[in-house]
Amino acid sequence: MSILFVLLMFLLVMSISYFRTRHEVMAQPEAQSRLQGVRMQRESGFSVPEGYSFHPGHTWAHREGAETVRVGLDSFAGNLIGRVDSIDVMGLNRWVRQGQKVATLKSGDFVIEMVSPIEGVVTSVNRDITEDPSLITRDPYNAGWIAVVKSPDVATNQKNLVQASMVAPWLQNSVTRLNGMVAQLAPTLAADGGVPIAGLLTRVTPEVRTKLLKEFFLA
Repeated sequence: MSILFVLLMFLLVMSISYFRTRHEVMAQPEAQSRLQGVRMQRESGFSVPEGYSFHPGHTWAHREGAETVRVGLDSFAGNLIGRVDSIDVMGLNRWVRQGQKVATLKSGDFVIEMVSPIEGVVTSVNRDITEDPSLITRDPYNAGWIAVVKSPDVATNQKNLVQASMVAPWLQNSVTRLNGMVAQLAPTLAADGGVPIAGLLTRVTPEVRTKLLKEFFLA
């Protein structure tokens, strides 16, 4: 009798474990698809993600619920930085203001402060980018997101961001301004009107870098 009871208990535990594992495996693709469903449009030579809003400090905001906003670094900033060695994101349950530092990136011997495009409480941090910092520049609008912010006043915040049809012209203006500054401050690295050299910040002098960071990252 005791052997039969043990066998029944074993089968019960195995059944619970099976259905729990099956549920987790089935739930995982759903979570992944939410991140991988980014639709890109080609405008004025730029790949622009649909539904994303951009802060002048070159971070983005993507609304995912009534008060839920995912934030990250845009492709212009990623190209300018090039290599990211490490990233330190603001802790959970911390309140961040729009335009306030939300993360600090380290590249070589200098650091870059990234501003939050939205105001609210940090509810989630992307642990993948702390383990593989290159994600933030390799896949900026998808796997390289920085954090999720619960913002009680999203609509007001979005009025201060670049949106929809204005994104591509704004990016083009950023490239034009950057090329103009580089031509003046570091002529040997000028891009002749095209896309700036990847990792440009690591190749200029500290004085030029400081000016570029102030101009484009609002640091």
